[in-house]
Formats: sequence, C-alpha cells, structure tokens
Amino acid sequence: MDKTSTRLSLPVSPREFGFYVNGAFVPAGPREVFSRNSPGHDVPVTLIPKCTADDLDMAVSVARTAFDDRRWSGLNGQARAAVLLRAGALIRERAEEIAYFETLENGKPISQARAEVGGCADMFEYASGLARSLHGDSFNNLGDGMFGLVTREPVGVVGIITPWNFPFLILCERVPYILASGCTIVAKPSEVTSATTLILAEILTEAGLPDGCMNVVTGSGSTIGQALIEHPDVDMLSFTGSTAVGRRVVEAAGRTNFKKLGLELGGKNPQIVFADADLEDAADGVAFGIGFNTGQCCVSGSRLIVERSVADAFAQMVRAKFARVVVGDPLDEATQIGAITTDAQNRTILSYIEKGQAEGARLICGGEQMDFGRGQFISPTLFGDVTRDMAIAREEIFGPVLTIMPFDTIEEAIAIANDTEYGLAASVWTKNIDKALMVTRRVQAGRFWVNTTLAGGPELPLGGFKQSGWGREAGIYGVEEYTQVKSVHIEIGKRSPWIG
Repeated sequence: MDKTSTRLSLPVSPREFGFYVNGAFVPAGPREVFSRNSPGHDVPVTLIPKCTADDLDMAVSVARTAFDDRRWSGLNGQARAAVLLRAGALIRERAEEIAYFETLENGKPISQARAEVGGCADMFEYASGLARSLHGDSFNNLGDGMFGLVTREPVGVVGIITPWNFPFLILCERVPYILASGCTIVAKPSEVTSATTLILAEILTEAGLPDGCMNVVTGSGSTIGQALIEHPDVDMLSFTGSTAVGRRVVEAAGRTNFKKLGLELGGKNPQIVFADADLEDAADGVAFGIGFNTGQCCVSGSRLIVERSVADAFAQMVRAKFARVVVGDPLDEATQIGAITTDAQNRTILSYIEKGQAEGARLICGGEQMDFGRGQFISPTLFGDVTRDMAIAREEIFGPVLTIMPFDTIEEAIAIANDTEYGLAASVWTKNIDKALMVTRRVQAGRFWVNTTLAGGPELPLGGFKQSGWGREAGIYGVEEYTQVKSVHIEIGKRSPWIG
C-alpha cells in the first residue's frame, strides 16, 4: 500500500489465507481455492480455501468442546471484558489492513471502510462492559418458604453466516456480544469477502480468547453454509441475508434440532420527506441513504416518499446531489460510491432499471453502467412517476436505485411506508415534532431515524419487523439474544410432606 498517496495501490499478488480452527490457521493444502478478484479493479486480491463438510464438522466439534469445558463460559465478566477490550485495541492497531482488504474484496470506498472498522472497535469496547453487567433477576415475594431466581446462561455454540455487503461490520455487530454472553462461535463468511473475518479470528486469539472459541470456515453458502444451518451440534444460528434465503434457514433449522435463530433479512425502506423539512439537509440525507455502500445495504432508504407540494422540486434537488457524488476507484480516498460487489448483483441492478422503465416509471437520472476501464459501477439512479405496484417500488434491488412517490396527507405517507412485506428501517424528515412522533410510532420498522439516516452505534439494537427478521443484535439486547433464561426455585426450610 502506498500510504503517501490519496489513492492506495493494488497488491502485487493475492494474499493467501487458510481457514481458522482452534486458535490457528489451517492451510488450504489439497483443498480447492477460491480466487477473489477486486470488483473495482478486476485483479486477484485474495485466495481462500473451499472447506469441506469434514472441515465444518471439525470446527463445530472444537467449538462444542470449548463451550462444554467452560474455558470461556466459565470465566467471570471481568476476564471476558478484558479480552474484548484488548480485541478492540488490536482492531484499531490493524485498522488500515482490515479496511484495505474490506475494500479490495467488497468494492466499497476506502474512506467508508475505515470508518466502519473504527465503529467495529467501538462494538468490542462497548460489549466489554456488557460482559460485566449481564444479569438475571430475583423474586423475594414468593413467601417465606420459597425464593426465586432468573438466570441468563449462554445458549452454546453459535453459527454465524454473514453476507458480502458489510463483511466486517455485520460480523462485529454480533461477535463481541455473542462472546460477552459466554458462547463459542463458528463463522461462515461470504465466499467473496472472507478475508476480514479471518483477520478478526486471528485478532481474537492474540487478544486472549481461548482456542476454539472463534472458528471460521470458508466456502459457498450452498455447501458450507447449508451444512452449518443444519448441523445438530450448533445451538443457535445468526443469519444475515435475503428474506428468501432466511425462509429456507427457518425450514432447515426446523428439520434438525430446532436451533434458535437470529435473522436480519431484506428491506425496502422508506424515507418520508415533509414540506416543512430542511429540504437541503433532507436531499443530502436521502442521497447518502441510497448511495452509501453503493446501495448494497439492507437498511438503504430506497423508497422516497415526498409531500406533493415539494415533490418535483425535491426530486431535482436529489438529482443535483447525485450529479455531484464521486463514483469511482474504491481505493481513492475521494470516492463516495464504489463498485458493485459481484457480477450477479450488477446484472440484478441493471435488470431492475430496465424493468422500471418497462413498467412506465420515468428515469430522472442515472441508470447507466459506468465505464472506468475496469471494474463494475452503476450511476446513482432516480425514478419518478412510480406507482406502489411496480417491482422497483416493492422488491429489494440492493443497489443505488431510488424511487420517488408523492403523498398529500400524513395518513397517506404512513400507508405508503407500511405497504411492504418488510419492516427493517425508515426515516422521516420534518421540523414538526408532532409529525415526527406520529410517523415514528406508526411506521413499522425496527430502526428509525428522524432528520438523519443510517446513523447508529453499539448502544442501540438492530433488527426488523415483519419479514425483515427475528431477534435483535447489538446493545444489551444483542447479548441477551444469545442467552437462555432459566427459572430457579429454592425452597427454604423443611418441606411440607406429600406422603404422610
């Protein structure tokens, strides 16, 4: 890397990784290897092993042993907190390396990747406090002969399946909280973005996490991912991905051991803009809400719902913002929108743009594949004259494509916002506190932003309503999610005999 330039250089050769089990890398050896090309540059950047079913069984067995012998779950909160704090510090020390490989494999701008890595260190530091504060409850109101306790115990071995859009961030929204609860982990990253998950496993070992508590198997979702979902020795599974695949996860878990599930799934998230909003702020926020991570974000604000009196003018304000956004080389520090991560997703986004035009939507701007000589890029796209029945208004596109629909009343705005199978996130832009509170209360979404979007931190939980998922990640809720509740009844004094 050339750190003196505003544009980082590409690696001379791809970096080879093993997978990670029992505190050490396992070389690829005779296994097939997946060569990942940077979506922004079309050059190979990493070599990742394609693990086998036996590799997965080994990783789960190691995680099971590590959990059952209590090398981690048996430690007190202070000891767990020390490891998590140290991991956060090591993430900060290796932040540039992590951000670099995140950008190389994913195609997101390097400036965004750096900010995400800093947020991930925050997650570990915050979770360290939760490791010490996790607690149950007591009931001293059961009479003189009985005392009641409610305890929280770690659920056991947790499988994590993460997607390619935020490989490190989504992982770090889970791992520190899972570890704070006392569980052990087998993680399966997307086969196209595995590097930073493997780096995190190495960091955790250096931070003092006992061997076997964080394991990473690499390979495809259809083989290794499916085997992890179905594995009878995995007690809970955290899956992040599409609602369609999430439905298959539920079915697979039901066929095996009824493992507990945490699911963060799709979204078709509304951004509601009232005429009394600071429209300049709102236009910038709306552009950010769909442009961040190239629109490949489950909480992207992809449905723009605008009060009719300002709808046309606001559309032109968003168009002007799109015209000035910097699309280009992800390794350039000036870039704001990078590359589309996979060939398949690139084709999907372009197909939706074509479908929107075929359905009668008006292309206000964008809609083009951009040619920089290498890599795959799509210009930020805005559609007008969109109706609620169009595919571009109903289906998750997962790209920089924004639809605009007008409304006349607050009731209509809420109805349009809720007219979706999803309920992951939403934003409202208004300077009227009554409107803001009414919309916040009545729009069905697990995360909500008022006069901002895509804001957050480790304190507040993440998750969705409706078909956007089950459970919550991050915050104290994210630790409790990976525990089981046990009721304990303690009799005091001599028992009243049942048999005389």
